[in-house]
Amino acid sequence: MLEISQYEAMAMLDLQEGEREMLAERLNLLFEGFAKLESADVEGVEPLVSVIDRYNVLREDVAEKIITRDELLANAPEQYDGYFQVPGTLE
Repeated sequence: MLEISQYEAMAMLDLQEGEREMLAERLNLLFEGFAKLESADVEGVEPLVSVIDRYNVLREDVAEKIITRDELLANAPEQYDGYFQVPGTLE
């Protein structure tokens, strides 16, 4: 198991001693939980990707031309060569 200082170095943190102690306690609790999970018998259990059994409830992704370029540009205050013309933002 890695020491707190090794985790601190990997995450590029600079922790105070009190923070290191708190982190050590929390990590120990986390590792104890993982140890319990490792002891669970999962022989013959299929992996579960999602608990929801819905598949693509969205509509088909079909491109539709709703408005033409000319109709769209008709509302533009200024246009140039088939595009919106806007004030420059870089100087």
